[in-house]
Amino acid sequence: MYQTINPRRDSSVSIIGAGIAGAWQALLFAQAGHDVTLHERSSDAMMLSTSHWAGGMLAPYCESEVAEPVISRLGLRALDLWRAEMPDTPFNGSLVLAHARERGDFERFAKMTSGHRRLDAASLAELEPSLEGGFREALFFADEGHVEPRRVLPKLHEKIVAAGGTIHFNSDVRPDDLDGLVIDCRGLAARDTQKDLRGVKGEMILIETSEVELLRPVRLIHPRSPLYVIPREDHRFMLGATSMEAEDTGVSVRSALELLGAAYAVHPAFAEARIVEFGSGLRPAFPDNLPRIRIDERRIAVNGLYRHGFLVAPALAELTLNYVERGQIDNEVMQCA
Repeated sequence: MYQTINPRRDSSVSIIGAGIAGAWQALLFAQAGHDVTLHERSSDAMMLSTSHWAGGMLAPYCESEVAEPVISRLGLRALDLWRAEMPDTPFNGSLVLAHARERGDFERFAKMTSGHRRLDAASLAELEPSLEGGFREALFFADEGHVEPRRVLPKLHEKIVAAGGTIHFNSDVRPDDLDGLVIDCRGLAARDTQKDLRGVKGEMILIETSEVELLRPVRLIHPRSPLYVIPREDHRFMLGATSMEAEDTGVSVRSALELLGAAYAVHPAFAEARIVEFGSGLRPAFPDNLPRIRIDERRIAVNGLYRHGFLVAPALAELTLNYVERGQIDNEVMQCA
């Protein structure tokens, strides 16, 4: 059913989409000796990419609370690839917090996940002094990490070029425009060939304050949806993110109030923070919210990363490379058209 593609005959590889999925595909193929050309429809600022609005959490253990086991499997492998290829990636762990009224949901989260240890108030304050006195306990996932998408994507692009790849920005192409082996990582733009894709909106707010310091992402359990407070450089924090079945790109008043209110619940000093930016991105998702690698002769489509793009993209790139070079198949992720 599946046939390997001869890597000597297909040493030239075209990849469409320089967001997190396409960037990792291009990097691993270039490092493996292929002649890689990466096409991106937007400028190098990547303003049209979903990755521009992403949180960048590398949290396979936390995600296992709601995600399918395949996401955890891919995510755990991806942690190793992040460490190997981007050794400056901060792996400071992540924290899960809840107020007393959400105690039941906190215990459920603890039961549904692994890879954590419980912290009492004193241990939490030692780990994150800014949170002292705010919470009685926390879950600490020590092996998780995070990246800042708008800083790490340019670094990945630099590594692609250093490995011999070529990147063409402002290059709006489709798979049929290109010869040879083509890997389609266009996200929602690929609905011309993948009709079952849909957009799931994720809203975010970027704030700035020097009154709070965090070394790792914090998840606050909330009755409707969890809040993520993700530290950025220059005293900034990303607040996110909602998951809405909508395909507009605005930020609703309701979402803004919930995100800002939940941030205040993490630390009162966030009330005095300066709002830097509101924004939203449309995550590409299939009906089951799981990623796919679809193989159609000399066309490979990698899509449907949903809210797990930065978490699973490296592992998906490795699977694609293993298929092209050795014919290896991952039956949970790969499909033949």
